[in-house]
Amino acid sequence: MESPHKGKTGLKRLWNAFHYSLAGFKAAYQNEDAFRQESLLAAVLIPLALFLPAGAVGKALMIASVLLVLIVELLNSAVEATVDRISLENHHLAKRAKDIGSAAVLLSLVNLTVVWALVLFG
Repeated sequence: MESPHKGKTGLKRLWNAFHYSLAGFKAAYQNEDAFRQESLLAAVLIPLALFLPAGAVGKALMIASVLLVLIVELLNSAVEATVDRISLENHHLAKRAKDIGSAAVLLSLVNLTVVWALVLFG
């Protein structure tokens, strides 16, 4: 069964997609502790990147690395919600999916640290 909104095109589709995205941000913020923590981190680091003595490319890399953490966390949260929707029972594939999502978040945080260190000290 497909979504009844799937056939929409043009501005109506864009308007609907925008509102679905806002609903996604709201759901992540309300239901995911990690997303709230990483949002706070972004609220501090993005303005900081703009004020630190780095070139335009360095600033762009610093901000992109912060945004990447949020993107990966959103995807991880979506995977976790989907796995939990399918079944709450312990299953090795459910654990694998959640662990891989968590590993992706960790890797994005390592990337953030490396990018900031290279831009600031490298």
